[in-house]
Amino acid sequence: MHKYNISKSHYFYAIGLSYKKADADIRGHFSLDQDSKHALLSQAKESNIESLVVTSTCNRTEIYGFAEHPFQLIKLLCDNTRGTVEEFQKVAYIYKNTDAISHMFRVGSGLDSQILGDFEIISQLKISTKLSRKHGLLNHFTERLVNAVIQASKRIKTETKISSGATSVSFASVQYIFNAVEDIVNKNIVLFGTGKIGRNTCENLVKHTKNEHITLINRTKNKAEQIAGKFNLIVKDYSNLQEEITKSDILIVATGAQRPTIDKHLIQSKKPLLILDLSIPKNVHESVKELDNVSLVHLDDLSKITDQTLEERKKHIPHAEAIIEEIKSEFNSWLETRKFAPTIKALKHKLSTFASAELETQRKKNADFNEAQAELISNNIIQKITNHFAHHLKDDNVSTDDSLELIKKVFLLEPSTKHV
Repeated sequence: MHKYNISKSHYFYAIGLSYKKADADIRGHFSLDQDSKHALLSQAKESNIESLVVTSTCNRTEIYGFAEHPFQLIKLLCDNTRGTVEEFQKVAYIYKNTDAISHMFRVGSGLDSQILGDFEIISQLKISTKLSRKHGLLNHFTERLVNAVIQASKRIKTETKISSGATSVSFASVQYIFNAVEDIVNKNIVLFGTGKIGRNTCENLVKHTKNEHITLINRTKNKAEQIAGKFNLIVKDYSNLQEEITKSDILIVATGAQRPTIDKHLIQSKKPLLILDLSIPKNVHESVKELDNVSLVHLDDLSKITDQTLEERKKHIPHAEAIIEEIKSEFNSWLETRKFAPTIKALKHKLSTFASAELETQRKKNADFNEAQAELISNNIIQKITNHFAHHLKDDNVSTDDSLELIKKVFLLEPSTKHV
Protein backbone atom coordinates (compact mmCIF):
# COMPACT_ATOMS: atom_id res chain seq x y z
CA MET A 1 0.00 0.00 0.00
CA HIS A 2 1.33 3.43 -0.95
CA LYS A 3 0.41 5.08 2.30
CA TYR A 4 3.45 3.60 4.08
CA ASN A 5 5.94 4.90 1.53
CA ILE A 6 8.47 7.55 2.40
CA SER A 7 8.94 7.95 -1.32
CA LYS A 8 7.67 5.91 -4.22
CA SER A 9 10.38 3.30 -3.67
CA HIS A 10 10.69 3.10 0.15
CA TYR A 11 8.50 0.91 2.33
CA PHE A 12 8.24 0.09 6.02
CA TYR A 13 9.64 -3.36 6.88
CA ALA A 14 10.03 -5.56 9.94
CA ILE A 15 12.74 -8.18 9.50
CA GLY A 16 14.00 -10.59 12.13
CA LEU A 17 14.02 -13.99 13.72
CA SER A 18 12.59 -15.37 16.95
CA TYR A 19 12.26 -18.46 19.12
CA LYS A 20 9.44 -19.69 16.85
CA LYS A 21 11.74 -20.88 14.06
CA ALA A 22 15.29 -20.17 15.27
CA ASP A 23 16.83 -22.26 18.05
CA ALA A 24 19.11 -20.77 20.70
CA ASP A 25 22.28 -21.36 18.64
CA ILE A 26 20.95 -19.55 15.57
CA ARG A 27 19.50 -16.73 17.70
CA GLY A 28 22.93 -16.44 19.28
CA HIS A 29 24.51 -15.90 15.86
CA PHE A 30 22.23 -12.89 15.30
CA SER A 31 22.23 -11.42 18.82
CA LEU A 32 23.41 -7.81 19.14
CA ASP A 33 25.20 -6.39 22.16
CA GLN A 34 25.34 -2.64 22.83
CA ASP A 35 28.45 -2.05 20.69
CA SER A 36 26.98 -4.02 17.76
CA LYS A 37 23.75 -2.00 17.95
CA HIS A 38 25.67 1.27 17.79
CA ALA A 39 27.73 -0.04 14.86
CA LEU A 40 24.58 -1.17 13.02
CA LEU A 41 22.88 2.22 13.52
CA SER A 42 25.99 4.10 12.37
CA GLN A 43 26.13 1.93 9.23
CA ALA A 44 22.42 2.57 8.62
CA LYS A 45 23.01 6.32 8.85
CA GLU A 46 25.90 6.09 6.39
CA SER A 47 23.67 4.05 4.05
CA ASN A 48 21.06 6.89 4.04
CA ILE A 49 18.40 4.83 5.84
CA GLU A 50 15.72 7.31 6.94
CA SER A 51 14.40 5.58 10.05
CA LEU A 52 15.34 2.37 11.85
CA VAL A 53 14.78 0.71 15.23
CA VAL A 54 16.66 -2.45 16.25
CA THR A 55 15.91 -4.75 19.21
CA SER A 56 17.76 -7.83 20.41
CA THR A 57 16.67 -10.03 23.32
CA CYS A 58 17.29 -13.66 24.21
CA ASN A 59 14.14 -14.60 22.25
CA ARG A 60 14.38 -12.42 19.14
CA THR A 61 16.40 -9.96 17.08
CA GLU A 62 14.44 -7.52 14.90
CA ILE A 63 14.90 -4.46 12.73
CA TYR A 64 12.02 -2.10 11.91
CA GLY A 65 12.91 0.36 9.20
CA PHE A 66 12.34 2.03 5.84
CA ALA A 67 14.10 0.67 2.77
CA GLU A 68 13.71 0.14 -0.96
CA HIS A 69 14.20 -3.59 -0.40
CA PRO A 70 14.35 -5.67 2.81
CA PHE A 71 17.81 -6.97 1.86
CA GLN A 72 19.22 -3.56 2.88
CA LEU A 73 18.08 -4.27 6.45
CA ILE A 74 19.14 -7.94 6.34
CA LYS A 75 22.63 -6.85 5.24
CA LEU A 76 22.86 -4.43 8.18
CA LEU A 77 22.02 -7.29 10.55
CA CYS A 78 24.46 -9.79 8.99
CA ASP A 79 27.27 -7.23 8.75
CA ASN A 80 27.09 -6.61 12.51
CA THR A 81 26.55 -10.15 13.81
CA ARG A 82 28.03 -13.62 13.30
CA GLY A 83 24.94 -14.66 11.33
CA THR A 84 24.92 -15.22 7.56
CA VAL A 85 22.29 -14.33 4.96
CA GLU A 86 21.80 -18.06 4.23
CA GLU A 87 21.09 -18.81 7.92
CA PHE A 88 18.77 -15.81 8.16
CA GLN A 89 16.72 -16.87 5.13
CA LYS A 90 16.05 -20.31 6.65
CA VAL A 91 14.46 -19.04 9.87
CA ALA A 92 13.57 -15.38 9.34
CA TYR A 93 10.40 -13.41 8.75
CA ILE A 94 9.96 -10.31 6.61
CA TYR A 95 6.84 -8.17 7.00
CA LYS A 96 5.96 -5.14 4.88
CA ASN A 97 3.80 -2.06 5.56
CA THR A 98 0.51 -3.06 7.29
CA ASP A 99 1.89 -6.50 8.23
CA ALA A 100 5.01 -4.90 9.71
CA ILE A 101 2.87 -2.53 11.77
CA SER A 102 0.67 -5.40 13.01
CA HIS A 103 3.77 -7.41 13.92
CA MET A 104 5.20 -4.60 16.08
CA PHE A 105 1.87 -4.31 17.92
CA ARG A 106 1.77 -8.08 18.63
CA VAL A 107 5.39 -8.18 19.79
CA GLY A 108 5.09 -5.09 21.99
CA SER A 109 1.85 -6.32 23.53
CA GLY A 110 3.23 -9.65 24.70
CA LEU A 111 1.13 -11.68 22.24
CA ASP A 112 4.20 -12.89 20.35
CA SER A 113 6.37 -13.56 23.42
CA GLN A 114 7.82 -16.98 24.15
CA ILE A 115 5.78 -16.88 27.34
CA LEU A 116 2.41 -15.29 26.54
CA GLY A 117 1.93 -11.96 28.28
CA ASP A 118 5.64 -11.34 28.94
CA PHE A 119 6.06 -7.57 28.44
CA GLU A 120 9.87 -7.51 28.71
CA ILE A 121 10.16 -6.52 25.03
CA ILE A 122 8.34 -3.19 25.46
CA SER A 123 11.10 -1.76 27.67
CA GLN A 124 13.63 -2.93 25.04
CA LEU A 125 11.60 -1.16 22.33
CA LYS A 126 11.62 2.09 24.35
CA ILE A 127 15.40 1.92 24.88
CA SER A 128 15.99 1.07 21.20
CA THR A 129 13.81 3.98 20.05
CA LYS A 130 15.82 6.42 22.23
CA LEU A 131 19.03 5.03 20.73
CA SER A 132 17.68 5.51 17.17
CA ARG A 133 16.74 9.09 18.02
CA LYS A 134 20.31 9.75 19.21
CA HIS A 135 21.62 8.48 15.87
CA GLY A 136 19.11 10.66 13.93
CA LEU A 137 17.26 7.57 12.69
CA LEU A 138 13.73 8.23 13.93
CA ASN A 139 11.09 9.81 11.67
CA HIS A 140 7.56 10.89 12.64
CA PHE A 141 6.05 7.64 11.39
CA THR A 142 8.24 5.34 13.51
CA GLU A 143 8.04 7.51 16.62
CA ARG A 144 4.25 7.69 16.40
CA LEU A 145 4.02 3.93 15.77
CA VAL A 146 6.23 3.04 18.77
CA ASN A 147 4.16 5.38 20.99
CA ALA A 148 0.96 3.66 19.77
CA VAL A 149 2.45 0.23 20.57
CA ILE A 150 3.46 1.44 24.07
CA GLN A 151 -0.10 2.74 24.58
CA ALA A 152 -1.53 -0.63 23.50
CA SER A 153 0.76 -2.57 25.85
CA LYS A 154 -0.19 -0.32 28.79
CA ARG A 155 -3.89 -0.80 28.15
CA ILE A 156 -3.53 -4.57 27.73
CA LYS A 157 -1.62 -4.74 31.03
CA THR A 158 -4.28 -2.80 32.91
CA GLU A 159 -7.48 -3.91 31.14
CA THR A 160 -6.77 -7.65 30.68
CA LYS A 161 -5.27 -10.45 32.77
CA ILE A 162 -2.96 -11.65 30.02
CA SER A 163 0.11 -11.20 32.24
CA SER A 164 -1.46 -12.40 35.50
CA GLY A 165 -0.01 -15.27 37.50
CA ALA A 166 3.62 -16.12 38.15
CA THR A 167 4.89 -17.31 34.80
CA SER A 168 8.28 -16.29 33.49
CA VAL A 169 11.47 -18.05 32.47
CA SER A 170 12.95 -17.37 35.93
CA PHE A 171 9.80 -18.81 37.52
CA ALA A 172 10.07 -21.86 35.24
CA SER A 173 13.75 -22.19 36.28
CA VAL A 174 12.87 -22.27 39.97
CA GLN A 175 10.00 -24.66 39.28
CA TYR A 176 12.42 -26.96 37.43
CA ILE A 177 15.00 -26.86 40.26
CA PHE A 178 12.31 -27.67 42.84
CA ASN A 179 11.17 -30.67 40.79
CA ALA A 180 14.67 -31.95 39.95
CA VAL A 181 16.55 -31.43 43.23
CA GLU A 182 15.67 -32.82 46.66
CA ASP A 183 16.48 -31.04 49.94
CA ILE A 184 17.16 -27.83 48.04
CA VAL A 185 17.62 -25.74 51.19
CA ASN A 186 20.92 -27.51 51.92
CA LYS A 187 22.34 -27.53 48.38
CA ASN A 188 25.25 -25.40 47.21
CA ILE A 189 24.19 -23.11 44.34
CA VAL A 190 26.53 -21.04 42.16
CA LEU A 191 25.30 -18.19 39.95
CA PHE A 192 27.92 -17.40 37.31
CA GLY A 193 27.22 -14.07 35.60
CA THR A 194 24.75 -11.26 36.21
CA GLY A 195 22.19 -11.74 33.41
CA LYS A 196 18.70 -10.59 34.34
CA ILE A 197 17.02 -14.02 34.17
CA GLY A 198 19.81 -15.52 36.30
CA ARG A 199 19.44 -12.76 38.91
CA ASN A 200 15.66 -13.22 39.01
CA THR A 201 16.06 -16.98 39.37
CA CYS A 202 18.41 -16.48 42.33
CA GLU A 203 16.10 -13.94 43.93
CA ASN A 204 13.23 -16.44 43.67
CA LEU A 205 15.40 -19.23 45.09
CA VAL A 206 16.40 -17.06 48.07
CA LYS A 207 12.75 -16.12 48.60
CA HIS A 208 11.25 -19.61 48.31
CA THR A 209 14.00 -21.86 49.74
CA LYS A 210 15.72 -19.75 52.44
CA ASN A 211 18.92 -21.26 51.02
CA GLU A 212 22.02 -19.56 52.46
CA HIS A 213 24.56 -21.35 50.26
CA ILE A 214 24.18 -19.29 47.06
CA THR A 215 27.46 -17.94 45.65
CA LEU A 216 27.74 -15.30 42.91
CA ILE A 217 30.76 -15.12 40.61
CA ASN A 218 31.20 -12.52 37.90
CA ARG A 219 34.21 -11.42 35.83
CA THR A 220 33.71 -7.92 37.26
CA LYS A 221 33.62 -8.44 41.01
CA ASN A 222 32.24 -5.01 42.02
CA LYS A 223 29.14 -5.63 39.84
CA ALA A 224 28.69 -8.99 41.58
CA GLU A 225 28.95 -7.31 45.00
CA GLN A 226 26.26 -4.76 44.10
CA ILE A 227 23.82 -7.53 43.12
CA ALA A 228 24.81 -9.88 45.97
CA GLY A 229 23.84 -7.24 48.53
CA LYS A 230 20.24 -7.20 47.27
CA PHE A 231 19.78 -10.98 47.29
CA ASN A 232 21.91 -12.01 50.31
CA LEU A 233 24.45 -13.92 48.18
CA ILE A 234 28.10 -14.76 48.86
CA VAL A 235 30.58 -13.29 46.33
CA LYS A 236 33.74 -15.07 45.20
CA ASP A 237 36.48 -14.08 42.75
CA TYR A 238 36.37 -15.22 39.14
CA SER A 239 39.63 -17.09 39.80
CA ASN A 240 37.70 -19.32 42.27
CA LEU A 241 35.17 -20.44 39.62
CA GLN A 242 36.46 -24.01 39.18
CA GLU A 243 36.76 -24.55 42.94
CA GLU A 244 33.20 -23.27 43.54
CA ILE A 245 31.74 -25.40 40.72
CA THR A 246 33.42 -28.47 42.31
CA LYS A 247 31.58 -27.73 45.58
CA SER A 248 28.24 -26.92 43.93
CA ASP A 249 25.10 -29.00 43.35
CA ILE A 250 23.44 -26.46 41.04
CA LEU A 251 25.22 -24.13 38.60
CA ILE A 252 23.19 -21.29 37.05
CA VAL A 253 24.96 -19.66 34.11
CA ALA A 254 23.80 -16.17 33.03
CA THR A 255 26.99 -14.70 31.56
CA GLY A 256 25.67 -13.26 28.27
CA ALA A 257 28.95 -13.93 26.45
CA GLN A 258 29.12 -14.53 22.69
CA ARG A 259 30.89 -17.89 23.21
CA PRO A 260 30.62 -20.65 25.86
CA THR A 261 32.09 -19.75 29.26
CA ILE A 262 31.68 -23.24 30.80
CA ASP A 263 32.95 -26.52 29.36
CA LYS A 264 33.57 -30.04 30.71
CA HIS A 265 37.18 -29.27 31.73
CA LEU A 266 35.96 -26.84 34.41
CA ILE A 267 33.95 -29.60 36.10
CA GLN A 268 36.17 -31.81 38.27
CA SER A 269 33.72 -33.31 40.79
CA LYS A 270 31.90 -36.62 40.36
CA LYS A 271 28.81 -35.71 42.41
CA PRO A 272 25.50 -34.86 40.63
CA LEU A 273 25.50 -31.36 39.14
CA LEU A 274 22.51 -29.63 37.57
CA ILE A 275 23.50 -26.84 35.16
CA LEU A 276 20.94 -24.27 34.02
CA ASP A 277 22.14 -22.25 31.02
CA LEU A 278 20.01 -19.08 31.00
CA SER A 279 22.04 -17.38 28.27
CA ILE A 280 21.58 -16.53 24.60
CA PRO A 281 23.87 -17.46 22.87
CA LYS A 282 24.39 -20.67 24.86
CA ASN A 283 27.16 -20.14 27.39
CA VAL A 284 27.57 -23.80 28.42
CA HIS A 285 29.39 -26.03 25.93
CA GLU A 286 27.60 -29.21 24.86
CA SER A 287 30.70 -31.14 25.97
CA VAL A 288 29.43 -31.12 29.60
CA LYS A 289 26.84 -33.70 28.51
CA GLU A 290 29.69 -36.20 28.15
CA LEU A 291 29.99 -36.22 31.96
CA ASP A 292 27.68 -38.80 33.59
CA ASN A 293 27.12 -36.72 36.71
CA VAL A 294 25.96 -33.57 34.83
CA SER A 295 22.41 -32.63 33.76
CA LEU A 296 22.20 -29.64 31.41
CA VAL A 297 19.02 -27.62 30.90
CA HIS A 298 18.82 -24.61 28.58
CA LEU A 299 16.56 -21.56 28.51
CA ASP A 300 14.61 -22.99 25.55
CA ASP A 301 13.78 -26.16 27.53
CA LEU A 302 12.52 -24.09 30.46
CA SER A 303 10.34 -21.95 28.18
CA LYS A 304 8.43 -25.07 27.20
CA ILE A 305 7.30 -25.56 30.80
CA THR A 306 3.74 -24.36 30.64
CA ASP A 307 1.14 -24.64 33.35
CA GLN A 308 -2.44 -23.71 34.04
CA THR A 309 -1.43 -20.04 34.31
CA LEU A 310 -0.61 -19.91 30.59
CA GLU A 311 -3.88 -21.62 29.70
CA GLU A 312 -5.70 -18.97 31.74
CA ARG A 313 -3.81 -16.22 29.95
CA LYS A 314 -4.91 -17.49 26.54
CA LYS A 315 -8.53 -16.64 27.40
CA HIS A 316 -7.60 -12.95 27.38
CA ILE A 317 -6.10 -12.92 23.87
CA PRO A 318 -9.33 -11.73 22.12
CA HIS A 319 -9.64 -8.74 24.49
CA ALA A 320 -5.97 -7.85 23.93
CA GLU A 321 -6.42 -8.12 20.15
CA ALA A 322 -9.46 -5.82 20.30
CA ILE A 323 -7.39 -3.17 22.12
CA ILE A 324 -4.66 -3.49 19.48
CA GLU A 325 -7.19 -3.08 16.65
CA GLU A 326 -8.63 0.05 18.27
CA ILE A 327 -5.24 1.76 18.71
CA LYS A 328 -4.02 0.55 15.31
CA SER A 329 -7.13 2.08 13.74
CA GLU A 330 -6.32 5.43 15.42
CA PHE A 331 -2.75 5.18 14.10
CA ASN A 332 -3.99 4.44 10.55
CA SER A 333 -6.35 7.44 10.70
CA TRP A 334 -3.42 9.65 11.69
CA LEU A 335 -1.40 8.13 8.87
CA GLU A 336 -4.12 8.84 6.29
CA THR A 337 -4.26 12.43 7.47
CA ARG A 338 -0.46 12.71 7.26
CA LYS A 339 -0.68 11.33 3.75
CA PHE A 340 -2.93 14.02 2.34
CA ALA A 341 -1.94 16.90 4.66
CA PRO A 342 0.67 18.32 2.20
CA THR A 343 -1.90 18.32 -0.65
CA ILE A 344 -4.57 20.00 1.51
CA LYS A 345 -1.99 22.58 2.60
CA ALA A 346 -1.00 23.19 -1.05
CA LEU A 347 -4.70 23.45 -2.01
CA LYS A 348 -5.34 26.00 0.75
CA HIS A 349 -2.34 28.04 -0.44
CA LYS A 350 -3.64 27.91 -4.06
CA LEU A 351 -7.15 29.03 -3.05
CA SER A 352 -5.63 31.85 -0.95
CA THR A 353 -3.71 32.97 -4.05
CA PHE A 354 -6.99 33.04 -6.03
CA ALA A 355 -8.67 35.00 -3.20
CA SER A 356 -5.81 37.53 -2.93
CA ALA A 357 -5.91 38.19 -6.67
CA GLU A 358 -9.69 38.66 -6.61
CA LEU A 359 -9.54 40.96 -3.55
CA GLU A 360 -6.91 43.08 -5.29
CA THR A 361 -9.19 43.41 -8.35
CA GLN A 362 -12.21 44.40 -6.22
CA ARG A 363 -10.11 46.85 -4.23
CA LYS A 364 -9.28 48.74 -7.45
CA LYS A 365 -12.89 48.67 -8.70
CA ASN A 366 -14.69 49.76 -5.49
CA ALA A 367 -13.70 52.85 -3.57
CA ASP A 368 -15.78 51.83 -0.54
CA PHE A 369 -14.45 48.26 -0.56
CA ASN A 370 -14.79 46.61 2.90
CA GLU A 371 -11.36 44.97 3.26
CA ALA A 372 -11.93 43.21 6.60
CA GLN A 373 -15.33 41.79 5.67
CA ALA A 374 -14.14 40.53 2.28
CA GLU A 375 -11.10 38.79 3.86
CA LEU A 376 -13.27 37.15 6.51
CA ILE A 377 -15.72 35.81 3.91
CA SER A 378 -12.98 34.53 1.59
CA ASN A 379 -11.08 32.84 4.46
CA ASN A 380 -14.26 31.13 5.64
CA ILE A 381 -15.03 29.88 2.11
CA ILE A 382 -11.43 28.60 1.69
CA GLN A 383 -11.66 26.75 5.04
CA LYS A 384 -14.98 25.17 4.07
CA ILE A 385 -13.65 24.00 0.70
CA THR A 386 -10.47 22.48 2.22
CA ASN A 387 -12.50 20.82 5.00
CA HIS A 388 -14.78 19.33 2.36
CA PHE A 389 -11.81 17.88 0.46
CA ALA A 390 -10.25 16.55 3.69
CA HIS A 391 -13.53 14.88 4.66
CA HIS A 392 -13.74 13.28 1.21
CA LEU A 393 -10.16 11.97 1.46
CA LYS A 394 -10.91 10.37 4.86
CA ASP A 395 -13.80 8.37 3.39
CA ASP A 396 -12.96 4.64 3.39
CA ASN A 397 -15.01 4.14 0.21
CA VAL A 398 -12.81 6.31 -1.97
CA SER A 399 -9.31 5.72 -3.31
CA THR A 400 -7.21 8.34 -1.53
CA ASP A 401 -4.37 8.06 -4.04
CA ASP A 402 -6.67 8.60 -7.05
CA SER A 403 -8.39 11.54 -5.34
CA LEU A 404 -5.07 13.15 -4.42
CA GLU A 405 -3.84 12.87 -8.00
CA LEU A 406 -7.07 14.42 -9.30
CA ILE A 407 -6.90 17.35 -6.83
CA LYS A 408 -3.25 17.99 -7.79
CA LYS A 409 -4.15 17.86 -11.47
CA VAL A 410 -7.23 20.12 -11.28
CA PHE A 411 -5.55 22.78 -9.13
CA LEU A 412 -2.10 22.41 -10.74
CA LEU A 413 -0.47 21.63 -7.39
CA GLU A 414 3.13 20.58 -6.94
CA PRO A 415 3.32 16.83 -6.23
CA SER A 416 4.29 16.03 -2.63
CA THR A 417 7.43 13.89 -2.25
CA LYS A 418 6.96 12.97 1.41
CA HIS A 419 3.92 11.44 3.07
CA VAL A 420 5.38 10.53 6.42
